[in-house]
Amino acid sequence: MRSHAAVGNKKSDDKVFLIHADELRYDQYGPVPDAQIVKGRVHFMHKGSNLWCDSAYFYQQSNSVKAFGHVRYQQGKALSLKADRAAYDGFRQLLEARKNVVLHHGDKTLYTDSLDYDRFNDYAYFFEGGRLIDKKDRLVSDWGDYNLKTREATFWYNVKMRSGNRTVTTDELHYDTKKSLAHVVGPSKIIQNGSVIQTTDGYFDSKSDLAEMYGRSTVIDKDKEITGDSLFYNKRTGMARGLGKVIYVDKRNKNQLLGERIFYNEKTGRGFATGRALVKDYSQKDTLFMHADSMKIFTFNMNTDSMYRKVHCFHHVKVFRQDVQAICDSLVLNSKDSCMTMYRDPIAWSGDRQILGEIIKVYMNDSTVREAHVINQALSIERIPRQKYFNQLSSKEISSYFIKGKIRRVIASGNAKAIFYPVDDKDSTLQGQVYIETDTIKMFISPERRLDKIWTPKNTGVMLPMTQIPAEKLKLPEFAWFEELRPTDPQDVFHWRGKGEGSALKVIQRRRSPQQKVNTVSR
Repeated sequence: MRSHAAVGNKKSDDKVFLIHADELRYDQYGPVPDAQIVKGRVHFMHKGSNLWCDSAYFYQQSNSVKAFGHVRYQQGKALSLKADRAAYDGFRQLLEARKNVVLHHGDKTLYTDSLDYDRFNDYAYFFEGGRLIDKKDRLVSDWGDYNLKTREATFWYNVKMRSGNRTVTTDELHYDTKKSLAHVVGPSKIIQNGSVIQTTDGYFDSKSDLAEMYGRSTVIDKDKEITGDSLFYNKRTGMARGLGKVIYVDKRNKNQLLGERIFYNEKTGRGFATGRALVKDYSQKDTLFMHADSMKIFTFNMNTDSMYRKVHCFHHVKVFRQDVQAICDSLVLNSKDSCMTMYRDPIAWSGDRQILGEIIKVYMNDSTVREAHVINQALSIERIPRQKYFNQLSSKEISSYFIKGKIRRVIASGNAKAIFYPVDDKDSTLQGQVYIETDTIKMFISPERRLDKIWTPKNTGVMLPMTQIPAEKLKLPEFAWFEELRPTDPQDVFHWRGKGEGSALKVIQRRRSPQQKVNTVSR
């Protein structure tokens, strides 16, 4: 049966029209007195949209329909819907679909059991569970809505999104289907190729693999972890950028890098840190703390057993560990040979000993210093405990060798000068002052830090009794003691004091041999 009410301008008319039904029945005394009961290939139309079903209650007065069985709704070419049953209100332009609902919009499909489609505002609301499929993206949640105009969707409660090899778990997710851009709000976890991201405010682009996270967020990639107030991460390039109290942790190599701004590429192993930059190396027994204005990290032989790193620190460098402390303008730390090389006015301390020169190389062994080399304008000073005297050694180069953290051998070469005070083995009194000037000095020291023996080639020297030492002979001309600059604890590495004016070393340039000039005779 075809309704004659369908004749006229259907698109502009606000009424719901019955286009076709195989059977129509109306019984005002029946169970549904206000409805026309239609069955068999039922077809309704309203403002250009069409609704088909197996049977329906048609309420002409309220301009509404209750449809049952194989319900299909079509609006233009882009939007279609299927359900087991539905209710449509022509005045409110609201479609309520229930049971096995499938909404198609372009190449996007939404599956749910309860969906309300607000045609006037172009909004679809689902509850009691829903699943959206957009090409490679899959989203499920308890509640959600979808704007057909903007193609933006919002999901709440038990939200899970799968995009390629990425899985997002959260309780609130906003998804722009046109841009393939997802925004999570609240405690969220993102897993991708072994990487785990934890954030409370994050944006993810499934096309470019870009991630932007705000609030306190963390990216964990195997044995590496970076946390910051804001993080920007590109999985394809491996580039991670952190801003605001950033902490980078390398669990495999047992070290951390902290700073206000940190950049690191997990594929190349290169990084940069600045703003209260700090390296914490806890691979040994005692933790080493190293601060500089800025730091650069270079990684070699990535993802191999022979991998090692170089850390370049520059300007206002301070180092603290229980057994060694140091300051300098710039520094290179090499994990391959556990060598720390300091440049431009470096000073290092270990126990009561201070060394300084133009360049200092310190080699670590486990939790202690193995050896130290001072190159050019080398000066080594040891304060004698409970005394006002200092053992002193100056030369072009000084090499010190340690056993279990205690200095046992010292070699000074090149215009070597020394002042030292032999100690009586019985009562530990000072026997006098020995002054030596020669080309090379070798000193051998006991575990108790006493001078066992000394070796030199031909030398000029003198020994004075303690009571006959002139005041001007107590110190070498090169003597300089900088105890006030020594880092005192891990937090002190952030406080730069530096040498006073006029006390910095002046680098001595090597003299160049004159170039020979060959006179050419013109022919």
